[in-house]
Amino acid sequence: MSGRWHPILAAVEGPIGTWRILDGFAHECGRVELRRVNGGADARYKAFLRGAHIGWSSTLRSACEHVHAAYPLQHGPGGGAIADWGELTDHGRPGTQRARGEA
Repeated sequence: MSGRWHPILAAVEGPIGTWRILDGFAHECGRVELRRVNGGADARYKAFLRGAHIGWSSTLRSACEHVHAAYPLQHGPGGGAIADWGELTDHGRPGTQRARGEA
């Protein structure tokens, strides 16, 4: 086994056929559920992020990757923090404030 971490290592099974994806604080941030399709002939994995369905996968490994990749995108635009350097709230550097009534 390689020494690399994989999102499936953050998955905790229970109840049967359901894996909870845990964040760094051991809180559930996503879930993967096993579903039988085509009359029970095939297995598919349904991925959820914070209760919202985000996709299907044919393997548990890729479903866990899908949830893990979507998680940081929920934290601000493009995954980054929203920054206000004062210009939006008129508390910026002198000369950078908007004129009153200017949009």
